[in-house]
Amino acid sequence: MPVWVPQQTAPPPAAREPRAVGERHPSLQPFAAYLDDPAVTDLFVNGAAGLFVDRGAGVVPAREWRASEEEVRGLAVALIGYGGRHIDDASPCVDVRLDGGIRVHAVLPPIAPEGTAISIRVPRMTEPSLDDLGRSGMFDDTVRRRLDEAVARRSNVLVTGAAGAGKTTLLAALLGEAPDHERIVTVEDVAELRIAHPHHVRLEARQPNLEGAGGIGLARLVREALRMRPDRLVVGECRGDEVRELLSALNTGHDGGAGTVHANGLHDVPARLEALGALAGLDDIALARQVASAIDLVLHVERATDGVRRIAAIGRPAIDAEGRLVMDSAGGGGP
Repeated sequence: MPVWVPQQTAPPPAAREPRAVGERHPSLQPFAAYLDDPAVTDLFVNGAAGLFVDRGAGVVPAREWRASEEEVRGLAVALIGYGGRHIDDASPCVDVRLDGGIRVHAVLPPIAPEGTAISIRVPRMTEPSLDDLGRSGMFDDTVRRRLDEAVARRSNVLVTGAAGAGKTTLLAALLGEAPDHERIVTVEDVAELRIAHPHHVRLEARQPNLEGAGGIGLARLVREALRMRPDRLVVGECRGDEVRELLSALNTGHDGGAGTVHANGLHDVPARLEALGALAGLDDIALARQVASAIDLVLHVERATDGVRRIAAIGRPAIDAEGRLVMDSAGGGGP
């Protein structure tokens, strides 16, 4: 079916006209049928090649969906504009969060040589609880007790896994168990964490403008968050030198903090952290000492072939005889 695409970028958030409850923004209308499908977790548009849909068991083509490259590019411009950012030849790769927690990433040619690429992450569990995740099969009763203990003891937790494995979902559920009197400050590149907690302050990084000025990165935001007297400081995803700021904070009395890191497996986490530490100017020995002192528990999540996301391994950071970071396995997590 043809895709209707607005001919100009949506106005910035402050200038938008209010919409009725339940009304969907025009830039999302081409995906209405899929957004209304409770099984859909991700949507991908690969230029004129069409739309691909993930319902939890792998990506399959939506053969009924049709759009030209020109329409897909216009759709990308409209979606990014709706998120309050701008995409064009000068800024061809942009990530935004839309109302309801939908996350959109778009890449224009020639960076995407086969045509404009749009990736849409669809949140399916609003403010999830640990009870919800337990019922879905993410962990068994034994692991649930360990998670409850980690929250009660204000353990510093690192959640690891591949993209789409459920890191953010698990982290949000853990933070939702924090006592109501605690102040949670989260720092993210794109604000994604939705936490069922009465005192949650979100900070979101800002891209530089067309002149290259005005950008505020995660490392700066972590430092700003420390001035806000958080009871729990959280970095939604460590992907650069902000890992130094987070580890420094968690080593100076800020218990109950957390972060997420991309990793293929529990025992791949040290190499991943060493790579991030190198970006922050930390050598392997310094990084190992920082992590072993700052992080109490590592939860590694994976998505199985049946689409169920599970805690596959639990570990604790340790230092080997050479002073390098290793992971001591503390048991698996799946039912």
